[in-house]
Amino acid sequence: MRIKLTINKKTKTFDIPPNRMLINLLRSRGLWSVKRGCETGDCGSCTVIVNGLAVNSCIRLAVQADGKSIETFESLETANDLARLYEAFMDFGAIQCEFCIPGMIMSIKALMDKNPEPTEEEVHDAIVGNFCYCTRNRKPINAIMEAMKKMRRKW
Repeated sequence: MRIKLTINKKTKTFDIPPNRMLINLLRSRGLWSVKRGCETGDCGSCTVIVNGLAVNSCIRLAVQADGKSIETFESLETANDLARLYEAFMDFGAIQCEFCIPGMIMSIKALMDKNPEPTEEEVHDAIVGNFCYCTRNRKPINAIMEAMKKMRRKW
């Protein structure tokens, strides 16, 4: 099948088999932040943003993204905000192995693109599909809330 995707603001056409998963297509393009974790949509390590929605790329066929815009962790251009978020994650002990961080940040970015000042409950709901095996999700939520206080603006 031939599909057309805009990945990190670059539009490309791909000839792929109809059963190719989105994660496999993205990783074949060198987008290594899209992590291969559970492959069942439970851990969120493969989270990308498709047309503004955080989705698990391990359970989505690439053909389902035909004509859509995809953002991966590599697309983040706001280095200062990313640095503040990382700093907050470090301060709260929310970074251990860093495997879950790209997917978690993409889930938060999707939320903040819609709501630049979310509540703690909204942050919790946004990352419910992402699981940090090292710290569980309490420390990342605290870190995200602290980083958002410092950012106080949309990504």
